[in-house]
Amino acid sequence: MRITMVGSGYVGLVSGVCFADFGHSVVCVDKDVSKIEKLREGHIPIFEPGLDALVADNIAAGRLTFSTNLAECVQDSDVVFIAVGTPSRRGDGHADLSYVYDAAREIAGHLTKFTVIVTKSTVPVGTGDEIERIMREVNPDVDLAVVSNPEFLREGAAIDDFKRPDRIVIGLSDDRAGAIMTDVYRPLYLNQAPLLFTTRRTSELIKYAGNAFLAMKITFINEMADLCEKVGADVQDVARGIGLDGRIGSKFLHAGPGYGGSCFPKDTLALVKTAQDHESPVRLIETTVSINDNRKRAMGRRVIAAAGGDIRGKKVAILGLTFKPNTDDMRDSPAIAIVQALVDAGANVIGYDPEGMENARNVIEGLDYASGPYEAAKDADVLVIVTEWNQFRVLDFARLKGIMKSPVLVDLRNIYSNDDVTKHGFHYSSLGRPN
Repeated sequence: MRITMVGSGYVGLVSGVCFADFGHSVVCVDKDVSKIEKLREGHIPIFEPGLDALVADNIAAGRLTFSTNLAECVQDSDVVFIAVGTPSRRGDGHADLSYVYDAAREIAGHLTKFTVIVTKSTVPVGTGDEIERIMREVNPDVDLAVVSNPEFLREGAAIDDFKRPDRIVIGLSDDRAGAIMTDVYRPLYLNQAPLLFTTRRTSELIKYAGNAFLAMKITFINEMADLCEKVGADVQDVARGIGLDGRIGSKFLHAGPGYGGSCFPKDTLALVKTAQDHESPVRLIETTVSINDNRKRAMGRRVIAAAGGDIRGKKVAILGLTFKPNTDDMRDSPAIAIVQALVDAGANVIGYDPEGMENARNVIEGLDYASGPYEAAKDADVLVIVTEWNQFRVLDFARLKGIMKSPVLVDLRNIYSNDDVTKHGFHYSSLGRPN
């Protein structure tokens, strides 16, 4: 199968590389000349475990190429995936679909035979209809089928998610497209990957509904953590207790500083706006968005309280800046709001992250950077764990106590226990547990 992936960002690159690894002939297209040149040389613009090796293998095998020439690539393709960004639109929170529609216009002008156009970008309900209208307006004689095929990739585990999916959702109304999409994913059949065929609009909504539900689950356990602190319960035991119920499940029941990343914040907001436009408000999601936004800055106040209530002039060391481990993605990371709250309170803040510091420099002001966790902790009044990178799970507390000004640890991911830390003479603060 000849596949063109329009957009070589996170979703486009991971999807394109995995399709190539399935045995398809894939070309990833992007307008960014510098990005394409670097990809041809094997330099990956994002951090995703295992992706660099997979790119190199498939380039060497001749199944994966990179190009800036959309016209040439589209003409020879059986399937064209649109995987461009859909960020929140400035001013109103709706998904910005300008990149999707621009891609559709450009693709339409170069189609010469029946082609399946697949929306991989996360888009609101009805976007596929508009893509088809635009493409037929640009090229009235075009023979195409527009399909919705949302992605369900977790950053840091995207390759495994793609190759061992929980489900593959395909929204369409053309039998020819159904046969082609079945062939696209045929290499997964040995793994019994569940293909769910729906209407296009249903497929578009599944993506938003799934992310919104997970965001609600995170927000729910965060509120339970706050309640646990008031009543003397342990949120980790609460999470285990309810997670063992098969109807609930244990995933996404880990108390923390709030969700961030490339999907949950923008997708929950886009769903809220879509629902409002259709006069069918989703009040649970509206509340989830509000609670999560407030929680991030509240974590800054928690750090200030752990430091005695006044942090002006004190040094705070932040471990972990990305929104989750195993990625360099800073989008809507809780660290952004936490650092800002501390800076506003007069603290001197220094941070360390194994992969995210380059991107952090573009989004966080007032933050100094260290080369490692112990350099960050030197002379610090408070040490704060914001992102649960593995290297932060085995900190040497005897060493930390010797270099810190005050032995105070605020663990916003609950990766330690009270006994683990306090036996070294630390004051320990975690979420939803007796401290």
